[in-house]
Amino acid sequence: MNFFDLCVAAWHALGRFCAACGRLLARMVRLSYRYWWLVGTIVIAALAAGWYYTRHENLTHRVNAVALLNGPTIQQFEEVYAPLMFAQRLPEEAPIASLIKDRKVSDFTTFRVVDALHDGFPDYVDFKRKVNPTDTINVRMQDRLCLQFRMKEKNMNCLPEVERALLAMINADPVLQEAYATYLPNLREEAAFNHRQAVKLDSLTSNYYYYTASAAQPMNYSGNGVNFYGDRRIRLFLNDIYKQHQHMQMVDHRLQLATAPVTLESHFAVDPKPVMGRMKCLAILFLFSWCIACLAAQLIDSRKAVRAWLKGEK
Repeated sequence: MNFFDLCVAAWHALGRFCAACGRLLARMVRLSYRYWWLVGTIVIAALAAGWYYTRHENLTHRVNAVALLNGPTIQQFEEVYAPLMFAQRLPEEAPIASLIKDRKVSDFTTFRVVDALHDGFPDYVDFKRKVNPTDTINVRMQDRLCLQFRMKEKNMNCLPEVERALLAMINADPVLQEAYATYLPNLREEAAFNHRQAVKLDSLTSNYYYYTASAAQPMNYSGNGVNFYGDRRIRLFLNDIYKQHQHMQMVDHRLQLATAPVTLESHFAVDPKPVMGRMKCLAILFLFSWCIACLAAQLIDSRKAVRAWLKGEK
C-alpha cells in the first residue's frame, strides 16, 4: 500500500464515520419525537438542576497574583509549591491545609511571566504556556511567577486569609530563607551603588555646565520638547543618565518589595469571568441529559429484546 492508497482508505473511513454519526443523530431525533415525555422530563430536570447549581454563590473564579522571588530560583520555589499543585499532604499545623481541607480553595498552579520589552518589568503572563524557553524576544522572567488558584464566590471573604496563609507557608521554608539572606545584602549594595553613580553623574554635568567656558553657550532645542544646555559633548551622556535613573528606580522598587523571600507585587485579584458560566454549564447539561434520555428511550423501545437477552432467550 502506497501513500495514495493510505489517503484513500483514510478518506473512506472518515466518510463511514460521518455517515454513522448522521444515522445515530437521526435515530436520537426519532426517539426524542416518539418518547417526548421521557426525553423532555429528563432534559428539563437536568436544566433545572444546572440552573440551581450555577447560582451566583456557587460560581468558581480564578484568582491570580504575580509573585516576586527575592533570591530563590524558580526551581526552588516550585519545590516548595509542589505539595499545593499536586494535592500532596501538608502538615496539619499549616493554616493553608485547613483551608484546602474545607474546600475553600483548590487547583493551585503557576504560570511564567514574560518580559517582551527587555526592561526588567513584566509585560504579560503566559497563561497558554506557549512561550518557548529559548525565545530571545519574549523572555521568561527568572524572578517572577504568576500564582493562580480557584475559589467559589461564597468563599471570597476568605481571600485575605488564604493570601496570608499561602505566603506564610512559602516563606517559612529554610531553603528560601537562606537564598533570601544572601540576596538582600547584595540588593542593598546595588541600590547604594546606583545612588552613588547618579550623584557622580549629576555632579560632573553640573560642574561642566556652571564652571566651564563652554557652558555659556545659548540654549539649543532638540525638536522633541527637551532643552539641552552647554557643549554638545554633554548631550552624549544624557541617555546614559536617563538609563541610570531608570535602573536606580527599578532597584529601589525591588528593595522596597523585598521584605520576605517571596512577596506579591499586588494582592490576589479575582478574574470576573467564572470558570464555568451558567450558559456553558446549561449547554453541556443539555447535551449530556439528551444523550442519557435517548439511551433510556432506546432501552424502552427495545425492552422486549432486552428482556429476552436478560433471560438468555434467543
